[in-house]
This record gives sequence, structure tokens and C-alpha cells, in this order.
Amino acid sequence: MRGSEFAELKAFVAVVERQSFARAAEHLGLSPSALSQTIRQLESRIGARLLNRTTRSVAPTAAGSRLYERVAPMILELDAAVAEA
Repeated sequence: MRGSEFAELKAFVAVVERQSFARAAEHLGLSPSALSQTIRQLESRIGARLLNRTTRSVAPTAAGSRLYERVAPMILELDAAVAEA
């Protein structure tokens, strides 16, 4: 996995957990537009829409929910491992 792919997945998890591009962007230290572009790149690479976006909310699609369930625990474990180091 390339670093950019990991960054895309980490960004995706942040958006799902915070249910907001703005809050996720703040958490990641990115602009909302950069975060949106990152999510679009992930969706393009995977070939599936992962998030339903409205002006007031963000929620995972069925494919997004499946991806989140598998990826989120790994991201959490990696963050914990880095913190311990």
C-alpha cells in the first residue's frame, strides 16, 4: 500500500467518525476542499461511492459502511502502535 492510499483511508475513517468534512479536515490538519479531493480520489480508485453527501450531513453508503467496518480497527491499531513507539 502506498502512503497516499493509507492517507485516503485515514481521511475516509475521519469523515465517517466525525460525520462532517469540516470537523474531519480540522482533525487531520487539512482544508475541507483538500479532504474532499482525497475522498474523491479514494472513491475513484475503489470504483464505488463511499459517502452520501448533503449540505447538512455526511453518511456512509452501504459500500462505505463495509469498508469502514474493516478499515477503522486497523487505523486505530496503527495509531496506537505509533503512539506507543
